[in-house]
Amino acid sequence: MYRINQVSNRITKVKNVSFSDLKMSERYHLQEWLANQADALGEELLICAKEFNGFDETKERLDLLAIDKKGALVIIENKLDDSGKDVVWQSLKYASYCSTLSKTSIAEIYQKYLDKEKPGQDAKALICEFLQEETFEEVVLNLGNDQRIIMVAAQFRKEVTSTVLWLLKHRIFLKCFKATPFQDGNDLFLTIEQVIPLPEAEELMIGISQKEVEEQDAERGNATRSQFRIEFWHQMLEALKDAGVQRYLNVSPMKDNWLYARCGLHNVHYGMIFTKNEVRVEFGIARDLKEQNKALFDLLYKQRDSLNSTFGAELNWRRMDDKKASAIDFSKDFDGHNREAWPEMIRWLVEHMQRLEKAFEPQLPALRAALAQLPSEA
Repeated sequence: MYRINQVSNRITKVKNVSFSDLKMSERYHLQEWLANQADALGEELLICAKEFNGFDETKERLDLLAIDKKGALVIIENKLDDSGKDVVWQSLKYASYCSTLSKTSIAEIYQKYLDKEKPGQDAKALICEFLQEETFEEVVLNLGNDQRIIMVAAQFRKEVTSTVLWLLKHRIFLKCFKATPFQDGNDLFLTIEQVIPLPEAEELMIGISQKEVEEQDAERGNATRSQFRIEFWHQMLEALKDAGVQRYLNVSPMKDNWLYARCGLHNVHYGMIFTKNEVRVEFGIARDLKEQNKALFDLLYKQRDSLNSTFGAELNWRRMDDKKASAIDFSKDFDGHNREAWPEMIRWLVEHMQRLEKAFEPQLPALRAALAQLPSEA
Protein backbone atom coordinates (compact mmCIF):
# COMPACT_ATOMS: atom_id res chain seq x y z
CA MET A 1 0.00 0.00 0.00
CA TYR A 2 1.23 3.48 -0.88
CA ARG A 3 0.14 6.92 0.25
CA ILE A 4 -0.25 9.50 -2.53
CA ASN A 5 1.19 12.98 -1.92
CA GLN A 6 -0.62 15.24 -4.36
CA VAL A 7 1.62 18.20 -3.54
CA SER A 8 4.91 16.47 -4.40
CA ASN A 9 3.28 14.10 -6.88
CA ARG A 10 5.03 11.16 -5.23
CA ILE A 11 4.00 7.99 -3.48
CA THR A 12 5.43 6.68 -0.22
CA LYS A 13 5.15 3.14 1.04
CA VAL A 14 2.93 2.52 4.06
CA LYS A 15 4.45 0.09 6.55
CA ASN A 16 2.94 -3.39 6.71
CA VAL A 17 2.56 -4.43 10.37
CA SER A 18 1.12 -7.42 12.21
CA PHE A 19 -2.00 -7.54 14.32
CA SER A 20 0.09 -8.68 17.28
CA ASP A 21 2.37 -5.63 16.86
CA LEU A 22 -0.75 -3.49 17.13
CA LYS A 23 -1.93 -5.51 20.16
CA MET A 24 -5.18 -6.31 18.36
CA SER A 25 -7.25 -9.40 19.00
CA GLU A 26 -9.33 -11.63 16.79
CA ARG A 27 -12.49 -11.29 18.86
CA TYR A 28 -12.54 -7.61 19.75
CA HIS A 29 -11.07 -6.20 16.56
CA LEU A 30 -11.15 -8.27 13.35
CA GLN A 31 -14.44 -9.94 14.29
CA GLU A 32 -16.10 -6.64 15.19
CA TRP A 33 -14.93 -4.97 12.00
CA LEU A 34 -16.42 -7.71 9.82
CA ALA A 35 -19.62 -7.96 11.86
CA ASN A 36 -20.27 -4.29 11.21
CA GLN A 37 -18.89 -4.11 7.64
CA ALA A 38 -19.64 -7.52 6.15
CA ASP A 39 -19.41 -6.27 2.58
CA ALA A 40 -15.64 -6.01 3.12
CA LEU A 41 -15.80 -9.69 2.13
CA GLY A 42 -16.90 -8.77 -1.38
CA GLU A 43 -20.63 -9.46 -1.17
CA GLU A 44 -23.78 -8.56 0.71
CA LEU A 45 -24.07 -10.67 3.85
CA LEU A 46 -26.53 -10.49 6.73
CA ILE A 47 -24.66 -11.17 9.97
CA CYS A 48 -26.98 -13.10 12.28
CA ALA A 49 -24.72 -14.27 15.11
CA LYS A 50 -21.35 -13.64 16.78
CA GLU A 51 -19.51 -16.21 18.87
CA PHE A 52 -22.31 -18.67 18.17
CA ASN A 53 -22.20 -21.68 20.50
CA GLY A 54 -25.60 -23.25 19.97
CA PHE A 55 -24.26 -26.70 19.13
CA ASP A 56 -25.50 -29.65 21.17
CA GLU A 57 -22.98 -31.37 23.44
CA THR A 58 -20.08 -29.12 22.44
CA LYS A 59 -18.69 -25.88 23.78
CA GLU A 60 -17.27 -24.81 20.43
CA ARG A 61 -18.01 -21.33 19.07
CA LEU A 62 -17.92 -20.10 15.51
CA ASP A 63 -16.86 -16.51 15.00
CA LEU A 64 -19.59 -15.17 12.71
CA LEU A 65 -22.68 -16.73 11.18
CA ALA A 66 -24.24 -14.99 8.17
CA ILE A 67 -26.84 -15.40 5.42
CA ASP A 68 -26.00 -14.68 1.79
CA LYS A 69 -28.34 -13.34 -0.90
CA LYS A 70 -29.37 -16.86 -1.91
CA GLY A 71 -30.39 -17.82 1.64
CA ALA A 72 -27.35 -20.02 2.25
CA LEU A 73 -25.61 -19.98 5.61
CA VAL A 74 -22.07 -18.60 5.62
CA ILE A 75 -19.63 -19.66 8.34
CA ILE A 76 -16.94 -17.00 8.84
CA GLU A 77 -13.80 -18.00 10.76
CA ASN A 78 -11.27 -15.31 11.64
CA LYS A 79 -7.62 -15.77 12.54
CA LEU A 80 -5.05 -13.01 12.99
CA ASP A 81 -1.44 -13.24 11.84
CA ASP A 82 -1.49 -16.99 11.11
CA SER A 83 -4.36 -19.18 9.95
CA GLY A 84 -3.07 -22.14 11.96
CA LYS A 85 -3.13 -25.66 10.57
CA ASP A 86 -6.57 -26.68 11.85
CA VAL A 87 -8.74 -23.82 10.55
CA VAL A 88 -10.18 -25.87 7.67
CA TRP A 89 -11.16 -28.77 9.92
CA GLN A 90 -12.64 -26.35 12.44
CA SER A 91 -14.66 -24.56 9.74
CA LEU A 92 -15.94 -27.81 8.23
CA LYS A 93 -17.12 -28.95 11.65
CA TYR A 94 -19.07 -25.71 12.10
CA ALA A 95 -20.56 -26.03 8.61
CA SER A 96 -21.71 -29.57 9.42
CA TYR A 97 -23.24 -28.42 12.70
CA CYS A 98 -25.05 -25.55 10.95
CA SER A 99 -26.37 -27.79 8.16
CA THR A 100 -29.13 -29.00 10.50
CA LEU A 101 -30.42 -25.53 11.41
CA SER A 102 -34.00 -24.94 10.33
CA LYS A 103 -35.40 -21.67 9.03
CA THR A 104 -37.15 -21.10 12.37
CA SER A 105 -33.96 -21.82 14.31
CA ILE A 106 -31.98 -19.35 12.19
CA ALA A 107 -34.59 -16.64 12.80
CA GLU A 108 -34.43 -17.32 16.55
CA ILE A 109 -30.61 -17.17 16.52
CA TYR A 110 -30.72 -13.88 14.62
CA GLN A 111 -33.36 -12.46 16.98
CA LYS A 112 -31.15 -13.20 20.01
CA TYR A 113 -28.27 -11.44 18.25
CA LEU A 114 -30.46 -8.41 17.48
CA ASP A 115 -31.83 -8.27 21.02
CA LYS A 116 -28.26 -7.97 22.27
CA GLU A 117 -26.68 -5.84 19.55
CA LYS A 118 -29.57 -3.84 18.01
CA PRO A 119 -32.63 -4.00 20.31
CA GLY A 120 -36.08 -3.32 18.91
CA GLN A 121 -35.61 -4.91 15.49
CA ASP A 122 -37.47 -7.92 14.11
CA ALA A 123 -35.34 -10.76 12.73
CA LYS A 124 -37.94 -12.21 10.36
CA ALA A 125 -38.72 -8.81 8.85
CA LEU A 126 -35.03 -8.07 8.28
CA ILE A 127 -34.46 -11.48 6.68
CA CYS A 128 -37.41 -10.89 4.33
CA GLU A 129 -36.07 -7.46 3.40
CA PHE A 130 -32.55 -8.81 2.81
CA LEU A 131 -33.77 -11.67 0.61
CA GLN A 132 -36.46 -9.51 -1.07
CA GLU A 133 -39.28 -11.85 -0.09
CA GLU A 134 -42.79 -10.69 0.78
CA THR A 135 -43.36 -12.94 3.79
CA PHE A 136 -41.21 -15.12 6.02
CA GLU A 137 -43.29 -18.08 4.85
CA GLU A 138 -41.76 -17.67 1.38
CA VAL A 139 -38.18 -17.42 2.66
CA VAL A 140 -35.93 -20.39 1.96
CA LEU A 141 -32.90 -20.68 4.26
CA ASN A 142 -30.10 -23.20 4.56
CA LEU A 143 -31.32 -25.45 1.76
CA GLY A 144 -29.59 -28.82 1.41
CA ASN A 145 -25.80 -28.74 1.60
CA ASP A 146 -25.33 -25.17 0.40
CA GLN A 147 -23.48 -23.99 3.52
CA ARG A 148 -20.44 -21.87 2.64
CA ILE A 149 -17.21 -21.10 4.48
CA ILE A 150 -15.15 -17.91 4.55
CA MET A 151 -11.79 -17.84 6.30
CA VAL A 152 -9.94 -14.63 7.10
CA ALA A 153 -6.30 -14.37 8.21
CA ALA A 154 -3.14 -12.38 7.58
CA GLN A 155 -1.31 -15.49 6.31
CA PHE A 156 -2.52 -18.95 5.25
CA ARG A 157 -0.33 -22.00 5.73
CA LYS A 158 0.37 -24.20 2.73
CA GLU A 159 -1.49 -27.14 4.25
CA VAL A 160 -4.55 -24.90 4.52
CA THR A 161 -4.42 -23.56 0.97
CA SER A 162 -3.81 -27.04 -0.44
CA THR A 163 -6.83 -28.45 1.38
CA VAL A 164 -9.05 -25.54 0.37
CA LEU A 165 -8.18 -25.96 -3.30
CA TRP A 166 -8.96 -29.68 -3.09
CA LEU A 167 -12.33 -29.01 -1.44
CA LEU A 168 -13.21 -26.44 -4.07
CA LYS A 169 -12.79 -29.07 -6.75
CA HIS A 170 -15.35 -31.17 -4.88
CA ARG A 171 -17.92 -28.34 -4.80
CA ILE A 172 -17.36 -27.36 -1.15
CA PHE A 173 -17.42 -23.59 -1.54
CA LEU A 174 -14.78 -21.87 0.57
CA LYS A 175 -13.11 -18.50 0.26
CA CYS A 176 -9.89 -17.29 1.84
CA PHE A 177 -9.37 -13.58 2.49
CA LYS A 178 -6.02 -12.08 3.44
CA ALA A 179 -6.40 -9.29 6.02
CA THR A 180 -3.38 -7.01 6.19
CA PRO A 181 -2.97 -4.08 8.61
CA PHE A 182 -0.81 -1.05 7.75
CA GLN A 183 0.45 1.81 9.86
CA ASP A 184 1.52 5.30 8.86
CA GLY A 185 2.27 7.34 11.95
CA ASN A 186 -0.92 7.33 14.02
CA ASP A 187 -3.04 6.30 11.03
CA LEU A 188 -4.04 2.64 10.67
CA PHE A 189 -5.27 1.00 7.47
CA LEU A 190 -6.61 -2.43 6.57
CA THR A 191 -6.80 -4.29 3.27
CA ILE A 192 -8.98 -7.39 2.83
CA GLU A 193 -8.11 -9.29 -0.33
CA GLN A 194 -9.68 -12.47 -1.68
CA VAL A 195 -6.85 -14.90 -2.41
CA ILE A 196 -8.68 -18.22 -2.89
CA PRO A 197 -10.30 -18.64 -5.29
CA LEU A 198 -8.93 -15.74 -7.28
CA PRO A 199 -11.87 -13.44 -8.10
CA GLU A 200 -11.38 -13.82 -11.85
CA ALA A 201 -11.62 -17.62 -11.53
CA GLU A 202 -14.50 -17.73 -9.08
CA GLU A 203 -17.28 -17.04 -11.58
CA LEU A 204 -16.12 -19.88 -13.81
CA MET A 205 -15.93 -22.30 -10.87
CA ILE A 206 -19.40 -21.36 -9.65
CA GLY A 207 -20.77 -21.59 -13.17
CA ILE A 208 -19.47 -25.13 -13.59
CA SER A 209 -20.95 -26.17 -10.25
CA GLN A 210 -24.33 -24.61 -10.99
CA LYS A 211 -24.44 -26.42 -14.32
CA GLU A 212 -23.80 -29.74 -12.59
CA VAL A 213 -26.50 -29.07 -10.01
CA GLU A 214 -29.02 -28.04 -12.67
CA GLU A 215 -28.29 -31.19 -14.66
CA GLN A 216 -28.80 -33.34 -11.58
CA ASP A 217 -32.06 -31.57 -10.74
CA ALA A 218 -33.27 -32.03 -14.31
CA GLU A 219 -32.49 -35.75 -14.18
CA ARG A 220 -34.47 -36.11 -10.95
CA GLY A 221 -37.31 -34.03 -12.40
CA ASN A 222 -37.51 -31.73 -9.39
CA ALA A 223 -39.27 -28.42 -10.03
CA THR A 224 -37.64 -25.83 -7.82
CA ARG A 225 -39.18 -22.62 -6.59
CA SER A 226 -37.07 -20.70 -9.09
CA GLN A 227 -38.29 -22.81 -11.99
CA PHE A 228 -41.88 -22.32 -10.80
CA ARG A 229 -41.51 -18.54 -10.94
CA ILE A 230 -39.68 -18.59 -14.25
CA GLU A 231 -42.55 -20.58 -15.74
CA PHE A 232 -45.09 -18.02 -14.50
CA TRP A 233 -43.08 -15.05 -15.77
CA HIS A 234 -42.61 -16.69 -19.15
CA GLN A 235 -46.39 -16.96 -19.55
CA MET A 236 -46.81 -13.43 -18.20
CA LEU A 237 -44.37 -11.91 -20.70
CA GLU A 238 -46.02 -13.72 -23.59
CA ALA A 239 -49.39 -12.30 -22.52
CA LEU A 240 -47.97 -8.76 -22.31
CA LYS A 241 -46.48 -9.13 -25.77
CA ASP A 242 -49.80 -10.36 -27.20
CA ALA A 243 -51.56 -7.40 -25.55
CA GLY A 244 -49.18 -4.93 -27.19
CA VAL A 245 -47.43 -3.88 -23.97
CA GLN A 246 -43.99 -2.90 -25.29
CA ARG A 247 -42.23 -2.06 -22.04
CA TYR A 248 -41.38 -5.66 -21.15
CA LEU A 249 -40.17 -6.79 -24.60
CA ASN A 250 -36.51 -6.85 -23.54
CA VAL A 251 -37.15 -8.33 -20.08
CA SER A 252 -36.44 -12.03 -19.47
CA PRO A 253 -38.22 -14.41 -17.08
CA MET A 254 -36.55 -14.46 -13.66
CA LYS A 255 -36.43 -16.72 -10.63
CA ASP A 256 -37.48 -13.86 -8.34
CA ASN A 257 -41.06 -13.05 -7.33
CA TRP A 258 -40.83 -9.65 -9.03
CA LEU A 259 -40.25 -8.44 -12.55
CA TYR A 260 -39.33 -4.81 -13.22
CA ALA A 261 -39.21 -2.73 -16.40
CA ARG A 262 -37.59 0.66 -16.84
CA CYS A 263 -39.65 3.80 -17.26
CA GLY A 264 -36.88 6.06 -18.60
CA LEU A 265 -35.71 7.39 -15.23
CA HIS A 266 -32.78 5.71 -13.49
CA ASN A 267 -34.01 3.30 -10.76
CA VAL A 268 -37.65 4.20 -11.26
CA HIS A 269 -39.66 1.26 -12.57
CA TYR A 270 -42.92 -0.39 -13.41
CA GLY A 271 -43.11 -3.64 -11.52
CA MET A 272 -45.15 -6.81 -11.26
CA ILE A 273 -45.02 -8.90 -8.08
CA PHE A 274 -46.17 -12.52 -7.83
CA THR A 275 -46.49 -14.18 -4.39
CA LYS A 276 -48.29 -17.13 -2.91
CA ASN A 277 -51.27 -15.01 -1.88
CA GLU A 278 -51.49 -12.11 -4.34
CA VAL A 279 -50.29 -10.36 -7.46
CA ARG A 280 -49.44 -6.66 -7.58
CA VAL A 281 -48.55 -3.92 -10.02
CA GLU A 282 -46.20 -1.20 -8.79
CA PHE A 283 -44.68 2.11 -9.71
CA GLY A 284 -41.46 1.94 -7.72
CA ILE A 285 -39.02 4.72 -6.87
CA ALA A 286 -35.69 3.28 -5.71
CA ARG A 287 -32.94 5.72 -6.61
CA ASP A 288 -29.66 5.84 -4.71
CA LEU A 289 -30.61 8.87 -2.61
CA LYS A 290 -33.49 8.56 -0.18
CA GLU A 291 -34.15 12.30 -0.41
CA GLN A 292 -34.78 12.00 -4.15
CA ASN A 293 -37.17 9.11 -3.70
CA LYS A 294 -39.27 10.93 -1.11
CA ALA A 295 -39.31 14.13 -3.16
CA LEU A 296 -40.55 12.30 -6.27
CA PHE A 297 -43.13 10.42 -4.23
CA ASP A 298 -44.40 13.67 -2.69
CA LEU A 299 -44.67 15.25 -6.13
CA LEU A 300 -46.84 12.36 -7.32
CA TYR A 301 -48.81 12.29 -4.09
CA LYS A 302 -50.00 15.84 -4.77
CA GLN A 303 -51.60 14.41 -7.93
CA ARG A 304 -53.03 11.33 -6.20
CA ASP A 305 -56.70 12.13 -6.85
CA SER A 306 -56.05 12.56 -10.56
CA LEU A 307 -53.79 9.48 -10.69
CA ASN A 308 -56.29 7.33 -8.79
CA SER A 309 -59.00 8.49 -11.18
CA THR A 310 -56.95 7.75 -14.30
CA PHE A 311 -55.95 4.36 -12.94
CA GLY A 312 -59.58 3.62 -12.09
CA ALA A 313 -59.10 2.58 -8.47
CA GLU A 314 -57.64 3.76 -5.17
CA LEU A 315 -53.90 3.11 -5.34
CA ASN A 316 -51.85 2.15 -2.30
CA TRP A 317 -49.45 5.04 -1.61
CA ARG A 318 -46.43 3.80 0.35
CA ARG A 319 -43.96 6.54 1.18
CA MET A 320 -42.11 4.23 3.62
CA ASP A 321 -40.23 6.86 5.61
CA ASP A 322 -38.16 4.16 7.37
CA LYS A 323 -36.82 2.87 4.07
CA LYS A 324 -34.89 4.38 1.16
CA ALA A 325 -37.39 3.48 -1.55
CA SER A 326 -41.05 4.42 -2.05
CA ALA A 327 -43.78 2.73 -4.05
CA ILE A 328 -47.31 3.15 -5.35
CA ASP A 329 -49.10 -0.14 -5.99
CA PHE A 330 -52.35 -2.01 -6.44
CA SER A 331 -52.94 -5.67 -5.62
CA LYS A 332 -55.45 -8.50 -5.76
CA ASP A 333 -55.60 -11.72 -3.74
CA PHE A 334 -55.00 -14.96 -5.64
CA ASP A 335 -53.88 -18.49 -4.88
CA GLY A 336 -50.60 -17.80 -6.64
CA HIS A 337 -49.17 -21.31 -6.27
CA ASN A 338 -52.19 -22.88 -7.99
CA ARG A 339 -51.37 -23.09 -11.69
CA GLU A 340 -55.07 -23.21 -12.53
CA ALA A 341 -55.35 -19.63 -11.23
CA TRP A 342 -52.53 -18.36 -13.47
CA PRO A 343 -54.65 -17.43 -16.54
CA GLU A 344 -56.86 -15.14 -14.45
CA MET A 345 -53.84 -13.71 -12.61
CA ILE A 346 -52.10 -12.98 -15.90
CA ARG A 347 -55.18 -11.29 -17.37
CA TRP A 348 -55.41 -9.14 -14.24
CA LEU A 349 -51.73 -8.14 -14.41
CA VAL A 350 -51.91 -7.26 -18.10
CA GLU A 351 -54.97 -5.05 -17.56
CA HIS A 352 -53.62 -3.28 -14.51
CA MET A 353 -50.13 -2.78 -15.93
CA GLN A 354 -51.77 -0.99 -18.87
CA ARG A 355 -53.79 1.13 -16.46
CA LEU A 356 -50.67 1.91 -14.40
CA GLU A 357 -48.77 3.06 -17.49
CA LYS A 358 -51.71 5.21 -18.58
CA ALA A 359 -51.73 6.93 -15.18
CA PHE A 360 -48.01 7.47 -14.64
CA GLU A 361 -46.51 7.91 -18.09
CA PRO A 362 -47.72 11.56 -18.37
CA GLN A 363 -46.02 12.29 -15.02
CA LEU A 364 -42.50 11.35 -16.17
CA PRO A 365 -41.57 14.78 -17.64
CA ALA A 366 -42.45 16.46 -14.33
CA LEU A 367 -40.41 13.89 -12.40
CA ARG A 368 -37.45 14.38 -14.72
CA ALA A 369 -37.65 18.17 -14.28
CA ALA A 370 -37.86 17.79 -10.50
CA LEU A 371 -34.74 15.60 -10.47
CA ALA A 372 -32.78 18.35 -12.18
CA GLN A 373 -33.43 20.55 -9.15
CA LEU A 374 -32.56 17.91 -6.54
CA PRO A 375 -29.11 16.93 -5.14
CA SER A 376 -27.19 14.70 -7.55
CA GLU A 377 -26.55 11.01 -6.87
CA ALA A 378 -22.97 11.53 -7.95
